Amino acid sequence: MIRVTIVDDEPMVCAHLRTILGSAEDIEVVAVAHDGAEAVETVTREQPDVVLMDLRMPGVDGLAAIEQICGRPRAPKVVALTTFDADEYVLRALRSGAAGFLVKSTPPEDLIGLVRVAADGHTVLSPAAAKRLVSASTSEYAARDRARELIGGLSEREIEVLAKLGEGLANARIAEQLFLSEATVKSYVSRMLDKLGCANRTQAGLLAHQAGLVDG
Repeated sequence: MIRVTIVDDEPMVCAHLRTILGSAEDIEVVAVAHDGAEAVETVTREQPDVVLMDLRMPGVDGLAAIEQICGRPRAPKVVALTTFDADEYVLRALRSGAAGFLVKSTPPEDLIGLVRVAADGHTVLSPAAAKRLVSASTSEYAARDRARELIGGLSEREIEVLAKLGEGLANARIAEQLFLSEATVKSYVSRMLDKLGCANRTQAGLLAHQAGLVDG
């Protein structure tokens, strides 16, 4: 069972998401919170697998809550909730450790599928969305230069794997496309995260976009 906590200051949004997720046999909404401080307390108490976190809330906002939640041991997967997919807040959320983001207007069947994807430890971020986020950044060129400097210490094979992370591919698909074993890909990813100082695959994938490794 995938245990989910929903965080949004709008009760109607929480009710809508709870109804959708509650229709899936393998998902249980264990708690709802309405601000960042309550979210941190709820996550501590309920130990969910996935947290859907609104970013713009009064009081303690979603960004502050994400930093606190993702900084703890055995942290749940946090997925940012947003109205606009080019929101600068989303970029900051990903850099703070969020596993990806969902637009609140996501169709019900897609929402359920993406929660499952997050629970499995994969990125909830399409390449197209990543490209829009990077393009929307006011410091796009500075981010590109920094990203290229960071990846300068990677081997050619590591860069190939990093580019595949930027495409949003799971380890099994990366292994298939690069003719490697899945265990080898997992080892590459783990080593790259350490070298790049990335907290998760999503941050590494975003770095791949900023460095220009992903086409389209």
